[in-house]
Amino acid sequence: MKMRRSVQAPRGFTLLEVLVALVIVGTALGAGLRAVGGLTSNSDGLRTAMMATWSAENRLVQIRLNREFPQIGRRSFPCPQGDLDLMCQEDVIASPNPQLRRVEVSVFDMANPERRILKLVQLVLKPAFVQ
Repeated sequence: MKMRRSVQAPRGFTLLEVLVALVIVGTALGAGLRAVGGLTSNSDGLRTAMMATWSAENRLVQIRLNREFPQIGRRSFPCPQGDLDLMCQEDVIASPNPQLRRVEVSVFDMANPERRILKLVQLVLKPAFVQ
């Protein structure tokens, strides 16, 4: 009786297949790290914009709550938020209606004063008791 030898196909991956898989995984990981880096830089910009918005809104709310009718002109004042050194610039402009003033609050970064981060605008009504 003759015994038959069964020939089994070799199991496993070849070295070339493993290297191709490593290149694919490495490329995917590199793209993922680049995306996470972009999200981190975007996060810093959003945080700065949010803090600047708070600073400008604080001044506009202060005007409303104190029932101020600000004088026409421009003034600057520090308006830090958290660890950010911010400078606010308030421009008060006359409107065609003498009962209204246009208040513009711009927020700048003290480290880069030429870069305006944000500008909010509000109309202020002259309170009844102001002459």
